Amino acid sequence: MGDRQQELTMGDVLATITVWFDRVVGRPSYRVHCFLYRWTGGVIGHRTMAGPILLLTTVGRRTGQQRTHPLLYMPDGSNFVVVGSNGGRPQPPAWILNLLATPTVEVQVGRRKFRADAHVLTGDAKADMWPRLIGHYKGWGSYQELTDRELKVVSLVPRPER
Repeated sequence: MGDRQQELTMGDVLATITVWFDRVVGRPSYRVHCFLYRWTGGVIGHRTMAGPILLLTTVGRRTGQQRTHPLLYMPDGSNFVVVGSNGGRPQPPAWILNLLATPTVEVQVGRRKFRADAHVLTGDAKADMWPRLIGHYKGWGSYQELTDRELKVVSLVPRPER
């Protein structure tokens, strides 16, 4: 057995499985995930083996219709950080393009629902965040290796409740 095989961790195995899942059965299952998440108030769907999931609702940049996506997130104080990996595909996920056009989004984390402002991190802010993200979920690093596209890192900043 080579050194690399001996170095595999549970995080590496989980990252490989989630890349496979996203590529093979992920897209059809996302609607079901969103339905169950909403229906149960996050009891089903918030916690997964890969990590916590939130529901991000953006406004379609061409249609004006709301679009909801279940996304793995990393907590960052009172904010939530998500990565536009799209499973390492060459094109960015639609939700990234949507929030670039309209950065005010709706978020559900467990039972909590709120409006947030989406900020794409760049430069030092992204460079400082990336190692933390990889420590939280190694799959993001695997996705970055699969594509020449630079993955977008987005901080979702909750708006004050009125």
